[in-house]
Amino acid sequence: QVQLVESGGGLVQAGGSLRLSCAASRNVVSCNAMGWYRQTPGKKREFVASMSSDYTNYADTVKGRFTISRDNANNTVYLQMNSLKSEDTDVYYCNADRCTYWDDNYLTMGYDYWGQGTQVTVSS
Repeated sequence: QVQLVESGGGLVQAGGSLRLSCAASRNVVSCNAMGWYRQTPGKKREFVASMSSDYTNYADTVKGRFTISRDNANNTVYLQMNSLKSEDTDVYYCNADRCTYWDDNYLTMGYDYWGQGTQVTVSS
């Protein structure tokens, strides 16, 4: 299976910056798309940004402030968050879709994997 490990969350003042990282497990060969979502407890998970070889998309609420990037050689996705606002406070989840990976000695494809989440808190 595919595991995603996020890091980089924390507490920051409004106007500050944070950089999130998400690394796929070593058995992953490649993922078509990787991205970020966020969720407040009790609310629906919300799209933030995603990136594939064909596109880069952002939610309107983060355009111009957040930048997504990928290191395809290491199957890692980043989210640089600048000009943070209190409303950006959430748990941020990494997502990877259409991933090719080694399952024992078999090359396998799977869909829609999630990380465990990392808390981002922006104080006003």
